[in-house]
Amino acid sequence: MGRENLALKRAFDFTAALFGMVLLSPVIAIAMAAIRMETPGPALFAQTRVGRGGLVFTCYKLRTMRTGIGDKPSHEVGASAITPLGAKLRRWKLDELPQLWNVFRGEMSLVGPRPCLPSQTELIEARRARGVLNVRPGVTGVAQIRGVDMSNPVLLATTDAEYLLDRSFFNDIKLIFMTVLGAGRGDAVR
Repeated sequence: MGRENLALKRAFDFTAALFGMVLLSPVIAIAMAAIRMETPGPALFAQTRVGRGGLVFTCYKLRTMRTGIGDKPSHEVGASAITPLGAKLRRWKLDELPQLWNVFRGEMSLVGPRPCLPSQTELIEARRARGVLNVRPGVTGVAQIRGVDMSNPVLLATTDAEYLLDRSFFNDIKLIFMTVLGAGRGDAVR
């Protein structure tokens, strides 16, 4: 992706995140209230994730699991940890909406590889070897559309690297529409 396209991608991310936060704030507020009514604990979930260049940042999501799970990737957590409302939020990908703040701040992009936990060292190294850490992580991406989760680090890093080869503003728009229309699935659990 050339310099002009990168500038266009960042401008689009910034503008879409700003408008998205404004337009979707009622949805986020209602979801947060429902989370608080269903289970004790905060409605917003903040977790350290690995971003561009291997730098860490705080990633925000709506909480879909019971509290006390710890800092584990979704694929290492039992399905019983997901709350009934959390399952619905994940199915509709609404749990990702607070990440618009991360996109607005420039820590993430709307499209890119999903940010992983610092403890997922095998995935981090596989991504580093394939150049995936050179781009901002995304709210959605090729791996999410294809249903590739973080339980297979090499497959995920390889799929992420495919995005790098075919990265364009047009393809990003296509992946966003596919996500909005329900392609892919939420993070898998055991």
